[in-house]
Amino acid sequence: MGKGTGRATVIGLIAIGLWSALALSTVTAAGIAPFELLALSFGVAFISGMLVLSIQGRRALAKLRQPPGAWFLAFIAIFFYHALYFFALATVPPAHASLIAYLWPLLIVLFSAFGPGGDRLQPRHLVGAALGFLGAALIFMGRQGGTMQPAHIAGYLAALGCAVIWSGYSVANRRYAQVPSEMLIGVCGAVALAGGAAHMLLEHSVAPNFTQWLAILFLGIGPTGLAFLAWDHATKHGNVPLLGALSYFAPLISIVLLVLAGQAQAGVFLGVSVALIVAGAVLASCRSRNNAIVK
Repeated sequence: MGKGTGRATVIGLIAIGLWSALALSTVTAAGIAPFELLALSFGVAFISGMLVLSIQGRRALAKLRQPPGAWFLAFIAIFFYHALYFFALATVPPAHASLIAYLWPLLIVLFSAFGPGGDRLQPRHLVGAALGFLGAALIFMGRQGGTMQPAHIAGYLAALGCAVIWSGYSVANRRYAQVPSEMLIGVCGAVALAGGAAHMLLEHSVAPNFTQWLAILFLGIGPTGLAFLAWDHATKHGNVPLLGALSYFAPLISIVLLVLAGQAQAGVFLGVSVALIVAGAVLASCRSRNNAIVK
């Protein structure tokens, strides 16, 4: 792994760290409808990003002019991931939704195996996937109260959709390796506008209180702002399979933060689910001794 690739992979750790706080930040903003939260948080990301670009001058602003394909891929992934994520956390227990959504590191490793230069699908990939999905299945077994309501089923499916969308985007994003990450600042603006339009059509507005505004500001600057720039750069120039492996820390940290904040209860099913999902990602990302990481 070259110096540039290693540096880009390290930058990806910034995104992983910020996304570890995404669930807790979203829960802190509870009470705000999903599309409203989407519009406000990405509005903050867009405004703060444009301020930085404006300070840097016209050359920096010119980086927003990029091929339509790059814009479309980023917009679709970011908009639908967060729309589904905010809906899931508003519908089902945050720890459960977060764990299912965090199947994306495992799926990155699996999807990378089908990409150019990736490993061929190996038994460890399949066993790792089985462990990860078993961990997700235990979440349902650990639910109390018997059968689930249709809204709960929709929430869990939304969380699973998050995992598929983000892992697919992270792998496909390499085709736009020459597109500067600053383009995502413009994408954040488009996501904010789309979220605002959906909110006006489908939801009732809620005036955020002080605590909710703090959560929105943090979301906009961190998990839905800086994290995207870091992840975009890392997936274009870093080691994608290794990033998928390193990302297994995100669900662990996310659940720990929720438990410490009193937003989730530490229990046997939750603990085993975390262990299985993390173990699955670790196993799937391991490489044989004769297969060095060269991306």
